[in-house]
Amino acid sequence: MKDSGPTDSLPFVKMHGLGNDFVILESRGGAARANPALVRAVADRHRGVGFDQLAEIRDSDRADLLLEFWNADGTPSGTCGNATRCVAVHEMDRLSRDGISIETANGVLRAERDADGAVRVNMGPPRLDWEGVPLARALDTLALPLPGEPVAVGMGNPHCVTFVDDVASVELAVVGPQLEHDALFPERTNVEFAELRADGTIRLRVWERGTGITLACGSGACATIVAASRRGLTGRAADIELDGGWLRLDWREDGVWMAGATAHVFDGVLSPAFLEALV
Repeated sequence: MKDSGPTDSLPFVKMHGLGNDFVILESRGGAARANPALVRAVADRHRGVGFDQLAEIRDSDRADLLLEFWNADGTPSGTCGNATRCVAVHEMDRLSRDGISIETANGVLRAERDADGAVRVNMGPPRLDWEGVPLARALDTLALPLPGEPVAVGMGNPHCVTFVDDVASVELAVVGPQLEHDALFPERTNVEFAELRADGTIRLRVWERGTGITLACGSGACATIVAASRRGLTGRAADIELDGGWLRLDWREDGVWMAGATAHVFDGVLSPAFLEALV
């Protein structure tokens, strides 16, 4: 793809994983097209396209491709599990392959298509120490000095996981932004509230930094299985139900594997007039 001027049209792909929706830009072979102003404009669900995160495909000399992620507010995001799975499906379909490698800020990740068609991705090993999350100071990541003593986990982005008896009763729109901006998190944090069920499954609700409440969050589900296992509440694998559907999580020696459904919604083109208004 050539490095085109600001008024050239810009193609994109719209996909979602369990309602966690994404715009995907192709920037291989040329300069990056994403920037904070473009991201915020495209994220506008009334005047743009709308998404939870934007993923930009770049060239990689370490993997089949490199992914860079953006939050809806125009800030960078280190990783995004459901977007990674969506891009993996898109790329495996394009290449007629059942596996690819994807470079992210959290390392090179492996994505594979299961026999039933679901796509799983290894989101890499969790970061369990306070510096790896990161936190603002040295603390026990298994019990933060916050209401509910949440667990802090780094998955390429920070997560704060609180276990509660009833996630439906949590005022997520109120406590989510409070925890996201708490001084303990110098890079802000994603916020998860998890309910353990008698059948071994987990019900999860998520507030994502820079975006807000989302129907699903892949890295948040990864952080939750890590937190639950470290607390001794579950084993290292579980099915997790988010507002948009189910993910299967498996924390293995080589990282946290996540599997679930994806959907290709449509292909589109940002018009020259739309892009020119951003200049």
